[in-house]
Amino acid sequence: MNLVPLPSFRQIARWVLSIAALSILTGCGVLVVGGTAATTAVVATDRRTAGEQVDDQTIELRVASEMNNAFGDKARVLGTAYAGRLLLVGDVPAEADRAHAESLAKAIPKVTRVDNYIRVGDITPLSVRTNDTWLTSKVKTQLVRTEQIPSRTIKITTERGVVYLMGKVTDAEGQRAATVASGVEGVNKVVKLFQIVSQASITAGSDQPAATEDASTAPATAQPAAGEDVQAMPVK
Repeated sequence: MNLVPLPSFRQIARWVLSIAALSILTGCGVLVVGGTAATTAVVATDRRTAGEQVDDQTIELRVASEMNNAFGDKARVLGTAYAGRLLLVGDVPAEADRAHAESLAKAIPKVTRVDNYIRVGDITPLSVRTNDTWLTSKVKTQLVRTEQIPSRTIKITTERGVVYLMGKVTDAEGQRAATVASGVEGVNKVVKLFQIVSQASITAGSDQPAATEDASTAPATAQPAAGEDVQAMPVK
């Protein structure tokens, strides 16, 4: 019996992005990008290149597979990628598991940096995770409603009431987005994982990838610390 080879993660990601592009051309209203329902405008205004979007989708699929193979139901590790920068959150039983998860993530092709915010402890209850999903939705809504915030190119992850923001933004846009997010009821803290870009690179047009400047100074292998590799904004 001849076995049909399963598609690779990259092939799956390319199919997803191809469907997204087709939806834009045909005028479809809603599509799924990176596991999140969005309008077609999301794809059209994302400041990542098409290649970066495919790579990020592939990275997230690989993270899910690698962590499931490594830990099964003993841990919960989630990955969110933006332009190769990978955020890890979730819960693992021991510090050694936390380090192992980071090692697995760093080995995934196209990952340029790992921000390890995995917590050592019991798996977060479903009620808390449900609330995190609700908070993500509320933060997204507020960013969309606020002028001069490129909400469609910002990824939001919420873990135990802490909101992580990722994206290519100017310094002013990043500050504004963090301030708005910190004002959402229920948010405990906002952590900025932005890649700072110049206004000139944005206005130059989407044909060229935006030049980025990462303000981070800590090694990519280290756990991010507030004030070093990222900026944490406590809720007022």
